[in-house]
Amino acid sequence: MFIHEMSEVECRKALQHAAIGRLACARDNQPYIVPIYFALEGEYAYAFTTLGQKIEWMRTNPKVCLEVDERVGHDRWQSIIVFGAYEELQDQPKYEAARMKALRLLQKQPMWWEPAYIGAKHRETSHSEIPIFYRIRIIRMTGHRATADAVDSTELDKEQSKGGEGWWSEILRHIGIHD
Repeated sequence: MFIHEMSEVECRKALQHAAIGRLACARDNQPYIVPIYFALEGEYAYAFTTLGQKIEWMRTNPKVCLEVDERVGHDRWQSIIVFGAYEELQDQPKYEAARMKALRLLQKQPMWWEPAYIGAKHRETSHSEIPIFYRIRIIRMTGHRATADAVDSTELDKEQSKGGEGWWSEILRHIGIHD
């Protein structure tokens, strides 16, 4: 097995194909991580939730990480980490365009809203059902991928820029996510 550092282009491609990631935040030196649905466009990852611990924590400390990974086999996997800043898209005129963009992007995924509302119904404590759209402003990202052979990352970049599919596209097509 060989581990390759992923370029920003490779990281972005992987993030665009992903729908679920793990959002990490921290407060008072205590980390907290939860799975979220998200959609990537430009310099932002957009998401939706209702008021709860992660929102309370991100309001206190907007520094967050978003992690996305895919494991196909013990020697074929990739992991991307986005370092970013939480930005709440409040229900105010100045955020209307960003809220509509978030909604448009998230609606491309089936049941994108369900985790926020279903989770609220199963909590013992009262939980707001008011929708909260937010985005993570990407500050930087890093990624690594494992391959079974010594394929050089720069060769994969050249192949993809020429229109080649690469192993990740093959995997996505195989599981029915990519045409």
